[in-house]
Amino acid sequence: MSLQPIGIFDSGVGGTSIWKEIHKLLPHEETIYLADSKNAPYGEKSAEEILRLSIKNTEFLLNRGCKIIVVACNTATTNAIAYLRETYDVPFIGIEPAIKPAALNSKSKTIGVLATKGTLTSALFNTTSKNYSEGITLLDQDGEGLVPLIEAGKVDSIEVKALLMKYLTPMIEKGIDYLVLGCTHYPYLIPVIQDIVSDKVTIIDSGEAVAKQTKSILEKFNLSANNQRPKHKFYSNKSSEELKHFLMDYEVSVDFLNF
Repeated sequence: MSLQPIGIFDSGVGGTSIWKEIHKLLPHEETIYLADSKNAPYGEKSAEEILRLSIKNTEFLLNRGCKIIVVACNTATTNAIAYLRETYDVPFIGIEPAIKPAALNSKSKTIGVLATKGTLTSALFNTTSKNYSEGITLLDQDGEGLVPLIEAGKVDSIEVKALLMKYLTPMIEKGIDYLVLGCTHYPYLIPVIQDIVSDKVTIIDSGEAVAKQTKSILEKFNLSANNQRPKHKFYSNKSSEELKHFLMDYEVSVDFLNF
């Protein structure tokens, strides 16, 4: 058993969608969350820059005693997690677009993936796509512009709806019946997306699967905790107020950090 916290980082507030699933499944675990909002979005950066930021974030969490690191960012996972696992002596949980369940369950054999450019152009994404999309038409779309709007709290804005209409309409016209969300920011857009794609399209994100994998790894390495009053610390290097907005229903501490 280990009373040390679970460490989680993302390019901003999006990874809180993953944190919520982890907290729901593992309510007695303490957590530390780092939102690198100053450098969001990662999806538009080079692979080298994404790796540098991922190393910086990891070392921030390790220096605060984290026993496991959840890379709550698709772009950081696909570009950096192999290096992180080779370099640091703690377990890492990554996030990939859930192409496999979409491909296995699709009736129309046409699925959509909405993700960032950094994820869609990564070697890991291309490998995953090839492994699970045989006999499937996979339509991928860069959700450029969505992350900054979500970071600014404009989830229900006209700008968001306009971008989603632009990105999703071609997929709908080509008959997708599953839409995979390949960015941890995007689950906050599910209500808006569902209105656009209708109930004929099933939306899949990776949050629940990541929480289950985190639980499995903690148990495997005998790292599970049973804190009766666990603490949850959140840090942002841009705006703690925006981070608080996404966590208003939880008892957590949220602080600005010049990082």
